[in-house]
Amino acid sequence: MSTNTDLARGALGRYGEDLAARRLAEAGMTVLERNWRCGRTGEIDIVARDGDVLVVCEVKTRRGGRFQHPMAAVTPEKAERLRVLAARWIQAHGGAPPGGVRIDLVGVVLPGRGAPVLEHARGVA
Repeated sequence: MSTNTDLARGALGRYGEDLAARRLAEAGMTVLERNWRCGRTGEIDIVARDGDVLVVCEVKTRRGGRFQHPMAAVTPEKAERLRVLAARWIQAHGGAPPGGVRIDLVGVVLPGRGAPVLEHARGVA
């Protein structure tokens, strides 16, 4: 990260991921891993367990009003990359759970004033 903008974006993303991990835990999920990297394929923001289902969770954080809504950030290409990453995580961690795999998205919007707004969409890809 070279510029202040990159640093700010990294801090914003980490803050959003912290909020998302807390939200998933409050929903009864167990967070297994955060920021799991797989070579050049990419990174899974949060890997969690929801009962016997493995959840691969993408987190998108935006400041209110400046950019597209975070839920619009999962393009078909991004969804495919998340599916590939999920398969690699399963391969590296001993196989698929009995309930299979679900890909979720947590969108975090940070308004200029007031509390962050979190939206959790299950099974987006």
